[in-house]
Amino acid sequence: MSDHDDISHYAGLDARMLKAARSLRILTLMSWPASFQQPFLESWHAGNPQLPQVEYPKHDFSDARRELDAVAEEADVTHPLGLYLCESARSWSTAARMLEVLGTSEVAKYSIELYGQPDQPLPGNGPTTREAAQHFIGIASELDHELLSPEETVPISAIALQLQLQQVLDDFFDGRMITVELDPDLIAKAAAGATRIRLRSSAIFTDYDRDQLLQHEAFVHSLTALNGRLQPSLKSLELPSPRTTATQEGLATFAEQITGSTDIERMKRVSLRIEAVAMALDGADFIDVFRYFLETGGQRESESFASAQRVFRGVPTTGGAAFTKDTVYLRGLVGVHTFYRWSLRQDRLRLGRFLFAGKMTLEDVQRFEPLFDAGVLAPPRWLPRWAARANGLAGMLAFSLFANKIRLDQISDQLTLNDV
Repeated sequence: MSDHDDISHYAGLDARMLKAARSLRILTLMSWPASFQQPFLESWHAGNPQLPQVEYPKHDFSDARRELDAVAEEADVTHPLGLYLCESARSWSTAARMLEVLGTSEVAKYSIELYGQPDQPLPGNGPTTREAAQHFIGIASELDHELLSPEETVPISAIALQLQLQQVLDDFFDGRMITVELDPDLIAKAAAGATRIRLRSSAIFTDYDRDQLLQHEAFVHSLTALNGRLQPSLKSLELPSPRTTATQEGLATFAEQITGSTDIERMKRVSLRIEAVAMALDGADFIDVFRYFLETGGQRESESFASAQRVFRGVPTTGGAAFTKDTVYLRGLVGVHTFYRWSLRQDRLRLGRFLFAGKMTLEDVQRFEPLFDAGVLAPPRWLPRWAARANGLAGMLAFSLFANKIRLDQISDQLTLNDV
């Protein structure tokens, strides 16, 4: 079989996988209606909180699973495209099985298979994800909120934020590629897809929220989907396969950090969710987790409800099971940060730009490098400014590589002696 025949074969398999996977809208099918929040808060105020009882529709994705399994079988894993298709199809097939058992504790088993769990070690056999989360929670709790400057606490209405985001996005994409909409029924403050960002109409935002939405949602999640749509042969790169979640969320969180769009409170929120997932897996019910966000996390009641429902999406609210997607954020961040440092050391920083050509894993982009060179895969049409400015990125990473050689325990000892 010629190289051209190979590409045509894999493009055909990819089209079949994309068609089968399109109906597997994981977060859409697992999310709760906004109407669940008010009754729960009323029962909480009455001193008799009631566990939310969420009924999920029954789904049968057997046809999609058969097609996905067939694609995996027909893909030659010795070829980079074949390996990508096999791993992606099997990931989607697992997701289909998870969606077929919504409302049961069995969801947790599939969720862990797809996204991992809190006690999973970070890349490099470091501490566990939960230990890292507890580290950030501890640091955030020690810092006084008075450290925030007045500018950082100026409230922004959803309507004002909608106008601000829309103008920035239209300027960046040189046209209306992404629409910013207000949604009164959204539980979360914001949600993003390939061509739409929704803001909860009643929510109040800050400058940090605005910058995080731009860098995390628009310039990573939406941008990689739009670039993926432009791929000539591998159209599935527009779709957020479960196996790409850790890299996608890690890249998005890394983007927040490198652009100065994140803060310690953001790291605390991400970490609280990881700890909450661990609590739920250990037996905590929805009320326990809600109380944790409210009291330990210091979140408002509406925010605590939204945070708790993330943990219990698709699973019983009685405890012992959780939707573990939120555990990928810190693990993904460490993985992506390490990848960029490695790519600088290996003089392969362009891999970091190829990572925006669609939704892929860190392993995928390394395997795909010859395919980018051969023109089989297209480079990204759009890049966030920090990724396009290679000199600035290289400068930050070079400093990071050097700074990591400095031992803080020795610095601490020297400072103590100087104080004496």
